[in-house]
Amino acid sequence: MAENTKNLNFNTLTIHGGQQPDAAYGSVMPPIYQTSTYAQTAPGEHKGYEYSRSGNPTRHALENSIAAIEGGNFGLAFGSGLAAIDCVIKTLKPGDEVISTNDLYGGTYRLFTKIFEQYGIVFHFVPMGDAAEVAARVNANTRLIWVETPTNPMMNVVDIEAMAKIAKENTALLVVDNTFATPYLQRPLEQGADIVMHSATKYLGGHSDVVLGLLAVKDEALAEKLYFIQNSSGAVCGPMDAFLVLRGIKTLHVRMQRHCENGRAIAHFLVGHDKVDKVYWPGFETHPNHEVAKRQMKDFGGMISFTVKSGTLPDTIKVVSELKVFTLAESLGGVESLAGHPASMTHASIPKEEREKTGVVDALIRLSVGIEDEADLIRDLDQALASI
Repeated sequence: MAENTKNLNFNTLTIHGGQQPDAAYGSVMPPIYQTSTYAQTAPGEHKGYEYSRSGNPTRHALENSIAAIEGGNFGLAFGSGLAAIDCVIKTLKPGDEVISTNDLYGGTYRLFTKIFEQYGIVFHFVPMGDAAEVAARVNANTRLIWVETPTNPMMNVVDIEAMAKIAKENTALLVVDNTFATPYLQRPLEQGADIVMHSATKYLGGHSDVVLGLLAVKDEALAEKLYFIQNSSGAVCGPMDAFLVLRGIKTLHVRMQRHCENGRAIAHFLVGHDKVDKVYWPGFETHPNHEVAKRQMKDFGGMISFTVKSGTLPDTIKVVSELKVFTLAESLGGVESLAGHPASMTHASIPKEEREKTGVVDALIRLSVGIEDEADLIRDLDQALASI
C-alpha cells in the first residue's frame, strides 16, 4: 500500500488507497497496460515487469487497492472468484482437512467436493452459527477454516473473531469470503482472518460487466506462497478487467450506502407481506446471530432471501418470472436489482437433500437489491407477488 494513504478513512481509501499517478505521464487513473511482455535492457534487467502472467501494472494497481481497503498489506487478482479460491486450496496437501459452512455458495461447494476431494483433501460442512460446532470438528489434520458471512443464500452470520480464535489455537488458517459484505461493511483481516477472498464480479466491480477474483492478506510469507501459486498456475485476470474493477471500487462506498438503504426497505416490506413466509436478512433482531452482525458489520447489506408462503415451485417460478424491474439472472452486487432461484440456479450443483437441510428449498428466492428508487422496487415485488 502506498505510504501516503495508510491513515485515510475508508471512503477516501476506495479512491486513493494504494494508488499513485502513473509514472510515465501522470495519468490519474492507472492506464490499461494491454501487453503480454516488457522490453528488457539486458537479460534479467527490466523496470519491474517482465511477463504479464507474473505481473502487470494495471493488475498491480488493483491488487494495491484491495490490500488498502481490506486493511491488508498484499493483494492478488485472479480471473474469477473461483480461481482465487482454487489458489488458496492449493496451499494444502493430501490428508489436510478443511472446515466450512454447510450453507455455502454452490460453486465453492462444487470446487471443494468435485475437484479437490479427489486429491485427498477432506472437507467438513458444518453449521457455523455456533462456534462450538466448528471447535468440535477440529482435529490434528485441520489446516483451514473457510467462512462465508453473510452466507449465500441463507444470510447466516458467522462470528469472525470466534472463528479466528479457533483457527489460531489449532494452527489453521482462517479464510473469509467477504463477497456479500464487502470491506465497506466488514474487514475480516482486522477481526483475525488470515486471508480475505472476494468474487469481485459482484459488489467491488459493481456494474455486472466483469468476472474477477481477489485475495487480500497481511502476512508476507503467506502472500509469497499465494503469489507463487498465482504465477505458477496462471489464473490471472486481464488488464482491462482489472481496470474495470478498480473503477468500480472507487464508487463502492456510495453504492453500498444505497444498497443498504434499499435492502432495509425491501426486507421490511417483505416481512409484512401476506404471500411471504420467511425473510432472511441480518438486520432483523429475530435473525440468528443478529448481535454478531451488529458487532462485526457496519450495516446489513443489500442481499435478502425469502420464501413464498404457498411453498410450491410453480408459484415461486411465477413470482421471479413476473418481475419487471428486478432482472431474473445469476450473480449479484450490481447497480441493478437481480432476483434468483437458488435451487435451480446458483446452488443447483448441491444435491437436493443437502440443499434443503440448510433451507435452500424450492420456495426460496434470493434478491440482490440494487440502487434504483426503493418505491419502484417495492411496487415491482408487490405486483409479482400479486400474480400468485
